[in-house]
Amino acid sequence: MKVYFVGAGPGDPELITVKGQKIIKKADVIIYAGSLVNPDVLDVAKDEAEIHNSASMTLEEVLEVMETAVAENKLVARVHTGDPSLYGAIQEQIDELVEMEVDFEVIPGVSSFLATAASLKREYTLPDVSQTMILTRLEGRTSVPDKEKLHKLARHNASMAIFLSVHMIGDVVKELAEEYPVETPIAVVQKASWPDEKKVIGTLETITEKVEEAEIDKTAMIVVGDFLDTEYSRSKLYDKDFSHEYRTSNTGSQ
Repeated sequence: MKVYFVGAGPGDPELITVKGQKIIKKADVIIYAGSLVNPDVLDVAKDEAEIHNSASMTLEEVLEVMETAVAENKLVARVHTGDPSLYGAIQEQIDELVEMEVDFEVIPGVSSFLATAASLKREYTLPDVSQTMILTRLEGRTSVPDKEKLHKLARHNASMAIFLSVHMIGDVVKELAEEYPVETPIAVVQKASWPDEKKVIGTLETITEKVEEAEIDKTAMIVVGDFLDTEYSRSKLYDKDFSHEYRTSNTGSQ
């Protein structure tokens, strides 16, 4: 048997992948990030499955459970929120499993920044607006390299999703405003796709007050950029006058 790192999605239990859900159904041991993962995702688990909430566990304790279970020929589901490759702290687990010669696999999931776009009904990559998406966070207890400071990334004026930073919304706005105009649209979505989802939309000038009024201080995604409210060009992909491998333009030769 082996360990499966499973991306549980942003919250809605129907947004986990089919492959991820199959693993949870079969798992003998489940270790889930209880501070973030919707426990409803585990409703499909076997009655006899051994379930651990890693919110109160250390790295060493998590690894011990994994190693013991695999040695007993048990299937382990290590369940992370969203997609585990983003702020999931899985690399340190993977490296230890490699050292212990424990077999593992990573199953991707739907990230909260994607659920946020769905909630806002917006596309991050609009033609002639932005073709770049930046995923980042403000420095907190985890440091950020100097070259990745928020105000430096903001110079690109690209679409941006800012994780793990809503409790410092004032600082976020201050850094963004060094490069983005103050009228730049910005939105904050708390618990995107959950039943108690909450969202506020404003500009760099108004968002801090709106977030405070909504009492949003954790489990939220900040997205900023003109993609939220601007004119844009239509995609060439479906343009009747644009030919490509699968379609000849209306004006082109047959």
